[in-house]
Amino acid sequence: MKIVGYETFLVAPRWQFLRIDTDEGISGWGEPIVEGRAEAVQGAVAALMEYLVGADPLRIEEHWQVMAKGGFYRGGPVLSSALAGIDQALWDIKGRYHEIPVHELLGGPVRERVRVYTWVHGRDNTQLVDEAQAKVEKGFTALKLNLSEALPPIPSAAQLRASVSRVEALRDALGDGVDIALDFHGRFSTAATRQILPLLEPLLPMFVEEPVLPEFARDLRRITESTSIPIATGERLFSRWDFRDVLTTGIAVAQPDISHAGGISEVRRIAAMAEAYDVSVAPHCPLGPITLAASLQLDFAIPNFLIQEQSLGIEYGGGNALLDYLVDPNVFAFTDGHVQRPTGPGLGIQVDEDAVRAAAAEPHRWRSPVLRHDDGSFAEW
Repeated sequence: MKIVGYETFLVAPRWQFLRIDTDEGISGWGEPIVEGRAEAVQGAVAALMEYLVGADPLRIEEHWQVMAKGGFYRGGPVLSSALAGIDQALWDIKGRYHEIPVHELLGGPVRERVRVYTWVHGRDNTQLVDEAQAKVEKGFTALKLNLSEALPPIPSAAQLRASVSRVEALRDALGDGVDIALDFHGRFSTAATRQILPLLEPLLPMFVEEPVLPEFARDLRRITESTSIPIATGERLFSRWDFRDVLTTGIAVAQPDISHAGGISEVRRIAAMAEAYDVSVAPHCPLGPITLAASLQLDFAIPNFLIQEQSLGIEYGGGNALLDYLVDPNVFAFTDGHVQRPTGPGLGIQVDEDAVRAAAAEPHRWRSPVLRHDDGSFAEW
């Protein structure tokens, strides 16, 4: 079997899909994307596919090594995300070739269902609680929210208390039976994080995500040693080498993104490294259906999995675009906050190619928003 071609598709709301074709009629799908930089990743995919066309798609590890290391310059979000989408598609082909799910190729399932969480939003605490209660009524047992809008390096007392009040409102309304995860989104400085974590401790968050920007990962030990709250990070780390030093800082949860951190092949290695440090894995995934399908295949195969992010109900794209590109959206049916083990071959989904082509006829040009502080200076999104 040989790879004979490929296509990329820029589709709303902000995603990019990849289809790799073989001479035996088996195609695989992947999702190579950097949000806001899709065109750059599209170019990187084209460069990498020059090597792959004509090659045996089943030699995944060989291809991964060459694509990751053969260009002299390595890593970074664009190259790693292009590699990730290609890697997903190759695993999809291999699973379809052998007519089994990818998780069977990874050693077989270690669980029968995977817990997922959903996002909640609200302009004020009342709206936030209303949305959270609606999500709980749908069966979700874990929710995540952005704790704050843009913040100065040293927030005021009012800003800190307003952030804490959001969690207090949710905990008062939902009780202790629902887990609440908090995303700092890199908006808090190291100093601000150390200010607010003690105020949040009595509310028992499931975890605090990205408490500092990735360039300050060396400061994570100061954070983890100052609080009892589990600390999570990793959506902007792109390889096992990026995670190597972070895993030693005392974090509780690693969050590699299977469409950014080298695909199924690399995230599986990151998960194995994390296990050696008693760190759980909660894959980052505010993306499309192919990323979620690939993440789930890994979730069912790794012992230190915690919980899976997914984009249904997220703010952008109307919230339900995840299902629009699938022939059978029931593969992502959530029951009691869980999804059952997929049994279909490859990634376990069937992409609706007609819907993808129709959407790609009007490609998106989504860009990350640029936030500003009150004084006009740049603020972290």
